[in-house]
Amino acid sequence: MLLAFADESPLAHALAREMDCELAFIETHRFPDGEIKLRLPPTLPPRVVVLRGLQQPNDRLVQLLLAGRTARELGARHLTLASPYLAYMRQDMAFQPGEAVSQRIVVGFLGSLFDRVITIDPHLHRIASLDEVMPGAQGVALTAAPLLGAWIASQWPADSLPLLVGPDEEADQWVRAAGERTGLPGLVCRKTRRGDRDVTVELPAQDITGRDVVIIDDVASTGHTIVQAAAALRERGVASIDVAVVHALFGGDAIERLMQAGVRHVWSTDAVPHSSNVVTVAPLLARAIADCD
Repeated sequence: MLLAFADESPLAHALAREMDCELAFIETHRFPDGEIKLRLPPTLPPRVVVLRGLQQPNDRLVQLLLAGRTARELGARHLTLASPYLAYMRQDMAFQPGEAVSQRIVVGFLGSLFDRVITIDPHLHRIASLDEVMPGAQGVALTAAPLLGAWIASQWPADSLPLLVGPDEEADQWVRAAGERTGLPGLVCRKTRRGDRDVTVELPAQDITGRDVVIIDDVASTGHTIVQAAAALRERGVASIDVAVVHALFGGDAIERLMQAGVRHVWSTDAVPHSSNVVTVAPLLARAIADCD
């Protein structure tokens, strides 16, 4: 059985079709004081998958606490969390004395509720796998970069493919994964960050005049890094700039600022619901769930 929440209905229905399983929605009620009440099906099978992305994470973490514990009481013996986007993964070390290392705490918390956690392109830059911060549970990290690469390649003739550009060194893995099967060429910028909104991006010394380029990354929220990368690309005389991200967390006026920076299109997967979604991760999740059963 697949359990999901109504605000992720499109992905839930797509995933249930791929899994060929029963889909049930968890009913949610919010009280005036902000507390929530959940209602699950009164009887659950031994193996249950819960779909819940952790964008806007704080309320959703409480939902998972309530849903996970209740599912056990209702008969579930093996619980899998399919969380396309895992929040708090970027806080992976204490940069100042006394800071909480949220990655270890939040992922460990999820591992205490679920037997297995499946996610897509989590921030794992200082650890090799989710298992390192999830004792007692199995962590499965997938990548949607090849799906984005296939979409990007489909938008151009085979003899004039665009250039993939990673906006910083950490994006190198997505540039390589997206280009591996499609033959898309790529390069990676160097980013210097002096604060949340103070970022500079430097391109390598390579002639890209007249090229179509696609900036590709795992996650975008404020869009500041992408805007800086777009500015650097315009200075180099590229023909067009598009953007492809796995997790479209865009908030506020991020999309508007990307358009103002000269970006034509923004493409994303439905790992996070957004108007830019063009690629579904449902088959990717379903295969991982089946492979682990």
